[in-house]
Amino acid sequence: MILKDFIVQTKTGLFCSYGNFYLDPKEPVISAVISHAHGDHAVGGNQNVYCTKPTMVFMQHRYKKFAAINFIVKEYSKSFELNGVNISFYPAGHMLGSSLILMEYKGVKYLYTGDYKLEADDTCEPIEFVSADVLITETTFANPETKHPDAIEEIKKLNAVTSNIMLGAYALGKSQRLIAMINQHCSQKRILIHHSILPFIKIYEELGITLGKYEAYDRKVMKNNQTDLIYIVPPMVFHSYFKAINVVRIFATGWKHLQSNNEIQLYISDHVDWAAILETIAKVNPKEVWTTHGSGIQLQSYFEKSLVVKLLN
Repeated sequence: MILKDFIVQTKTGLFCSYGNFYLDPKEPVISAVISHAHGDHAVGGNQNVYCTKPTMVFMQHRYKKFAAINFIVKEYSKSFELNGVNISFYPAGHMLGSSLILMEYKGVKYLYTGDYKLEADDTCEPIEFVSADVLITETTFANPETKHPDAIEEIKKLNAVTSNIMLGAYALGKSQRLIAMINQHCSQKRILIHHSILPFIKIYEELGITLGKYEAYDRKVMKNNQTDLIYIVPPMVFHSYFKAINVVRIFATGWKHLQSNNEIQLYISDHVDWAAILETIAKVNPKEVWTTHGSGIQLQSYFEKSLVVKLLN
């Protein structure tokens, strides 16, 4: 029997009272099961963190000694028990080390997605679908009108730009994916990296991910070369230099409102769109879908007569 309160939304985050742990808590807790290392899912200061090795390493870099008191690192598909709940991680395809979290309790399987994507990405493990009775899915882009374009065709847009580019991207996950894609599909471009992104790149490489050529940002290089440079910067830098001269400003994101003031739109997302969510539901084949991280209202309407869809937030 599906327990309607197996996972509940609290001010601290998604809580499993049956196993006494949180999924991606928003503030420090005693036991945190963390899907991936982005800051809106992985805060520092937890006592016990259950996660993959890459997630641990990224958190240790970001939070230093405040990352967690204890990390309990788990491999994909290897189950472990936490206060009576059997848990296992499976690749989520969102970024390196990201995980779908499968929880089994009294014969019922609950699958929490965290953030995930279905598209191919050479910089992280491809998503691995598993069946479950309840799918707890993120709904960041759960709108029938949202369709992410092909990422390779999007990155190829950069080939038509001869001027230098200031490319805004999140420092962890997105930047590494872009570096690899630019090297593969825009080979004439020279990639410069903001200093705050470099440590994450080094961690990717230490974990065995090959990204291709790049170099640390050098002001003289940018000044003396007026074409075919791509300077990748984090969002804060991108937005603070909104009047930067002699560069084409581009931001890589699936969000339309972040594209409006840019000279070229680069729709590259690391989240599922509407069609990908429907595909995921078909492959997981759940009896119920619970939604989080966004609005699930349109999913609820779409499956009104065929599937229970519950909104957790």
